[in-house]
Amino acid sequence: MNPMVSDTVDLQSPDDIALADKMNAGRQQIVTELKKIIVGQDDVITQVLNTLFVGGNSLIVGAPGLAKTLLIHTMARVLDLKFSRIQFTPDLMPSDITGTDLVQEDSTTGRRQMVFAPGPIFANIVLADEINRTPPKTQSALLEAMQEHRVTVQGKTYNLAEPFYVFATQNPIELEGTYPLPEAQLDRFMFHIIIEHPPYDEELGVVRTTTAIQNPQLERPISGEDLVSFQRLVRRVPVAEPVMRHALDIVRATRSKNNPDAKDYIQKWVAFGASVRAAQYLVLGAKARALTSGRYHVSFDDIRALAHPVLRHRIITNFHAQSEGVTTDAIVDRLLESVPLPRSGM
Repeated sequence: MNPMVSDTVDLQSPDDIALADKMNAGRQQIVTELKKIIVGQDDVITQVLNTLFVGGNSLIVGAPGLAKTLLIHTMARVLDLKFSRIQFTPDLMPSDITGTDLVQEDSTTGRRQMVFAPGPIFANIVLADEINRTPPKTQSALLEAMQEHRVTVQGKTYNLAEPFYVFATQNPIELEGTYPLPEAQLDRFMFHIIIEHPPYDEELGVVRTTTAIQNPQLERPISGEDLVSFQRLVRRVPVAEPVMRHALDIVRATRSKNNPDAKDYIQKWVAFGASVRAAQYLVLGAKARALTSGRYHVSFDDIRALAHPVLRHRIITNFHAQSEGVTTDAIVDRLLESVPLPRSGM
């Protein structure tokens, strides 16, 4: 299905409304359960939930000790989905992720045969922990799984169970012993989610909670089958033509090559702009945001609210930007100021 093509469905049937209500109620219940363990991080939780409802993958970046791993593990527990954590290290091999063929002897016939031993990628939620600790060759073992929800080993393809998500955590790239992710890998992440150190009161709550006895009982408000239904519903949310064009205008404005209308700051600071996946994920994420806000249509605000997590890892800055300390978030800020809303705005 092409996510850039909107249906004409208006989501007004009783079944659609009931499913949308179930999605919103489930979202609130998931947040309630997460708050039994996770202190604060409301924006991060919102973006993780949008990833689930769209059916994408997300990269979570922050300094050590900010509960990146804990958040995703707790999410898997609340959803009662099969969870797999892969600790990325410099010596990790692609077969350690996907699995490999092993020689086994049939106990009845004594004959030896090749049997596939699935790797940790065969789960519903895969946590690629500290993904930038391993070289690009091993990082790329996730590419097919993230895009096609399948893996190919020794020429044979194996489908992954639905729903399937990859959440990768990453320490700041400046830390010793890290490798930058290839652009093709980055582009497959729907969101680049940044976890910052929490405010004083929230950090105090973290210290208080984590230094006491913890044994919360987690409820499981929705199932994996529900998530797959929500993903289908999200894709059916209609998007007005001006709103979709605005998403594409923002993405195209990040490119300077073959773009005579490129802004001066894009030509000065950007080596490579965002791909078409950026526009796709802007629209899909906006659909999920609209539904979880109780609306059955996408607004310009939905698109613009997701510009930073969708674009910050897809804009590749050049030497001039790096030498001047210009971040991709700052470039996105300029984009939102300079890309006008259509005159027939909503």
